[in-house]
Amino acid sequence: MLELLAGRGETLAVAESLTGGLVAAELTAVPGASRAFRGGVTAYATELKRDVLGVDAALLEQRGAVDPEVARQMAAGVRRVLKAAWGIATTGVAGPDAQDGQPVGTVFVAVAGPGGAGKVARLRLNGDRAVIRMESVRSVLTLLSGELNENARAQDTEQNGGN
Repeated sequence: MLELLAGRGETLAVAESLTGGLVAAELTAVPGASRAFRGGVTAYATELKRDVLGVDAALLEQRGAVDPEVARQMAAGVRRVLKAAWGIATTGVAGPDAQDGQPVGTVFVAVAGPGGAGKVARLRLNGDRAVIRMESVRSVLTLLSGELNENARAQDTEQNGGN
């Protein structure tokens, strides 16, 4: 995935809440990651989502941090703040307790890309805190991979006259 981004001259930034830096760690474990990975923001506290990533304060007040629109705004915000072509985000409840009226295992992952490309996925994960966090990492990277492939197909179609 990072190789694909680097080959396209594109970059990636990460906004993490429940994963606490695990997505960034997974990405930087890849040799040569610095060619595409810009960095990450671990916005564990709700006010950091607002103040650093630009998530709408009224949205956070009304719905809490575990929400699909919060995830979308986190991905768009980290993309903007870290000047990356792509941004990905994780927010959710790893446990042991429910949060913002959401049960343990409720997770939202999001991707924001160039030209408004983006997607949010809701996950209902089972397992303990460690399992939920690792599945969240896997899921956001899978979502990004799908969006990158879709974006590449769209660019290829444009370059070939829509055929």
